[in-house]
Order: sequence, then C-alpha cells, then structure tokens
Amino acid sequence: MSSQPCVVSVLIKALNEERHIARAIESALAAVARVGGEVVLADSLSTDRTVQVAATYPITITQLSHADQRSCGVGPQLGLQQARGQFLYILDADMKLHPDFLPQALAFLRAHPEVAGVAGQVIEHNQSSLEFQARLERGGGHWQPGPVDRLDMGGLYRRDAIEHVGYFSDRNLHSYEELDLALRLRAKGWRLHRLAVPAIEHWGHDLPAYTLLRRRWRSAYINGVGEITRAAWRSPHWPLLRQDLRELKLYTAVLVWALMGLGLAAFLALQHHAAAALAVLAALLAAPWLAQCWRKRNLAKASYATVSLWLHVGGLLRGLMHRRRDPRSRIPNTVLQRAGDERRPSEPPPRHV
Repeated sequence: MSSQPCVVSVLIKALNEERHIARAIESALAAVARVGGEVVLADSLSTDRTVQVAATYPITITQLSHADQRSCGVGPQLGLQQARGQFLYILDADMKLHPDFLPQALAFLRAHPEVAGVAGQVIEHNQSSLEFQARLERGGGHWQPGPVDRLDMGGLYRRDAIEHVGYFSDRNLHSYEELDLALRLRAKGWRLHRLAVPAIEHWGHDLPAYTLLRRRWRSAYINGVGEITRAAWRSPHWPLLRQDLRELKLYTAVLVWALMGLGLAAFLALQHHAAAALAVLAALLAAPWLAQCWRKRNLAKASYATVSLWLHVGGLLRGLMHRRRDPRSRIPNTVLQRAGDERRPSEPPPRHV
C-alpha cells in the first residue's frame, strides 16, 4: 500500500457493467491523478467480464461474497471497507467522471466546513426513455445548483462526516441509498450542496420502459421506499423523511385508497351485490389511470405511469417487510486486487476477508 497521502477515493459500484466499466475507471483514474487518490471497484459478483476488464487497470477491486446480499446500498459501503481517502466519491459504473470536478469540489468543501458533500451537474446521454422524461416532468430542487436536500447520482463526501453518522450507505436498501445518507447527515447538522459545474456524464438504462420495470421488480429495486421507511422509523431523521420523500406520501395514499376499495367491494359481494362490487373494482383500477391521463395528456405516458405506480405500491409493502441486517456490520467480501499489486489470471486466487 502506498505511503503517499490519499486525498480522494473514487468508489465505483458495479454489477455486470462490462460495456461501461473501462470508461468509468479511466475517467476516475484521470480525475484522481489531479488531486491525489485511488480508485476502488466494489463489484456485486458480476457474471460478465466486468472484473476481468477492471483488473487491467491499477485499481483496487473488492467483490461481494454472497449474491443474496446484492443491493444498491451495498456498493458504497463495500468500497469504503477498502478505501483510504480523506474524501469519498460515489461513481456508478455507467458514469464518466468529469476531469475538472474533483478540484472544484475539494476547494468548495475546504472553504465550507459545514458541508458534508458536494455534487455537480449531470449530463444525461439517454434522454429518450419514459423514465427520464418522467423525471424531467417532476423536476426537483435537488438537481439545481445551490444548497440541496440530497445528492442523487453521486457526490464527493468528507470521510469524517461519514464516520459521524456511522456508515456510508445502508446495505439493506435496493434504492434511495443516497437519500438515506443525506437524511442521516442532515439530522446531524451537516449540509449538502450542488455546484453549477459538470460532474458526470451518465449512460442510463436503454431497456424498454416495461422491461425495466419488470427487472426492477425482480431485483427488488422497487422496494426502496418501503425499505428506507423501515430504516428511518423512530430514528432522528424520520421527520425529514416524511417531509422530503414525496413518493412515500403518494404510495401510502394509493395503498389506503386500494384497501378501502377492496374492503367496500368485499362487503358488497358478501351482501350479494356482485355488480356493484365489480363496479367498485373497476373504479379502483380506472381512477389512477384517468388521473394520469389528465396530468400527462398522453396515453402512453399515462399507462406507463399507472403501471409503475401500482408496482411501486406493491414494492412499498415488500420493502416494509424486508428483513434488515445491521448496516454497521462488515460486509463479507473478497479482495481480488490491490492498486499497485495487480494479479494475473495464472496467479493463485485472492484471499477472503
């Protein structure tokens, strides 16, 4: 291990990203070369050539030991276990880090000791998907330059701020891990900021919208609202979650609507009013779709939004019931390679830690 001080650790989280991983690593290496640092790949047991490609670069590679522990929240925490940097940057494997961002972000953090993390502007390369268009329609103040309530799509954080709140990312979360971190930091008095400078380029999912929804249901990504709600319950940041997570209010309202409708339909059926029960069920299904049609003025977008809404309501319930592991506990992993000590395919297998 190098005795030189490590200013920034760029933590790249990946699962089956062989198409993008070389670009992400090369951008991260170029970025840390300007400020002093390292690159750590946190791989969630990729089954493609992600690790083989990554192993050709002078980076540290750590890999999750158990596939059943895969989640969005496991990556940053897994990377932190091997990181040496005074500052930590989260980078997804389908992103490219802008070479000028880290110097500007470090300067801002050093000038503002009350700020725990800073992000920049995101340049999206896949703007045709219904998901991206829906995000544009929703807007969101946390994407604008200035003080923000969260750092979606990555950011640079102080290590001492992370240590102050106990852990980097919650390994139990299949999504919303950056919001969870932001809530925990803000509850401890830290602030967050987004700069008006480019930070990353992002190549998002290019799957058809409904295929992506199906994948997110299977991967439990869609459980995020329920999981973060369970994690925050009775915690110091619970009031902040209720205030900031719009989706929780929406999905809870739809869930209550659905339960009331199902209860009324069941009552009518028991009273032998089958036609009325069917009418209630039809209204239960039609009302959200009609509301989306009115809002979006587009049948395709309205239909997608309605299907997505019902799946997320189901995900809310699944997430609330998801068993939690201690987010402070060490994540079982295998160190495949350390920077400066790259392995070759013919060498013995790495040690488990």
